[in-house]
Amino acid sequence: MGSGRGKTVRGYLRRGGGMNTDITASVKPEYPVVDRNPPFTKTVANFNTLDYLRLFTITGISVTVGYLSGIKPNIRGPSMVTGGLIGVMGGFMYAYQNSAGRLMGFFPNDGEVERYKKA
Repeated sequence: MGSGRGKTVRGYLRRGGGMNTDITASVKPEYPVVDRNPPFTKTVANFNTLDYLRLFTITGISVTVGYLSGIKPNIRGPSMVTGGLIGVMGGFMYAYQNSAGRLMGFFPNDGEVERYKKA
């Protein structure tokens, strides 16, 4: 086998270890942490105006690109719908990433700290 790396990984997984998906365990946030591991519902409820603007902008651009790319082969409708679906998914993921980043303290989060601070 050479390096013996396979043995180490198998032993680690056999002991119950897995991938650590908590980014805050390996990277220190620069801003106050509101929620170390925010649930889906809290993250979506935390979307702000800029997040929605990004989502709709990405969706609108994707619909336009889908329409324009479907002109020549004469499949404007299906191409536009496909572009729109890709845009909605990409825009949502981008907005979700920003919202979760603010809650976890990786992006500036003055509004979130004020809103969720414990009284």
